[in-house]
Amino acid sequence: MSSLGFECVNVMYGEREATFAFTDHVRPGEWLCLIGPNGAGKSSLLRAVAGLVRYRGRITVDGAPLDARSPRRRAALVAYVPQSPEMPADMTGSEYVLLGRNPYVSYFGAETRHDRALVADVLERLDLADLGPRRVGTLSGGERQRLVIARAVAQEAPILLLDEPTSALDIGHQQQALELVDRLRREHGLTVVSAMHDLTLAGLFADRLALLHHGHVVSSGPAAQVLRPETLSEFYGVSVHVLHEPDGTVVVVPRRSTLST
Repeated sequence: MSSLGFECVNVMYGEREATFAFTDHVRPGEWLCLIGPNGAGKSSLLRAVAGLVRYRGRITVDGAPLDARSPRRRAALVAYVPQSPEMPADMTGSEYVLLGRNPYVSYFGAETRHDRALVADVLERLDLADLGPRRVGTLSGGERQRLVIARAVAQEAPILLLDEPTSALDIGHQQQALELVDRLRREHGLTVVSAMHDLTLAGLFADRLALLHHGHVVSSGPAAQVLRPETLSEFYGVSVHVLHEPDGTVVVVPRRSTLST
């Protein structure tokens, strides 16, 4: 179990700043979901944690600066699911998921029987066993996305970053994938930070939401606090109904604009 800390994090693209003084502390086993319109800075924060973009400020794991860790050690701490991963077309599904075990393989070593058994178990739990022997190049976009999630799960890192993890999945596989992540964090203390456009799914699975707008946090807290019609109207420019179910689920339903006749 590990915590993830952000202290005044400004993500940089050249001289342009994508986020401004983002500060948060994600407790071990907690799920924080970043929401906001396109360009708000959600993906930038995840990419900073993954070591893919420059930033100012501090990102820490269990209080220690993450950028002081070697790339290999960072990969053992943080698993990252990008929006549009590059996947070798000639690999089988099992071979691709097995790449998640790379942080634990010595430089001149090979995957062990344990690594292969773990990959087979992950594929089975994600209902992907039939994709194991198939070439990645023959798979649909949704099937590929599910393999990317499987690779991250196989990595067994205590922190999981999900950047729009269900965008290519149908509604059934969306729920299946997110419920697996939720079960893993409850059983093993996995710490999750995700970026999602589906506000209902975000509120359903995350403990807390952080709403970003032009790189600034404009609202943060539980779903019932953040997903308010007036807040979403101000920062998304949309009109919505927000329904509160008896079990605490917050459902965001878009409203049609009045059409002139």
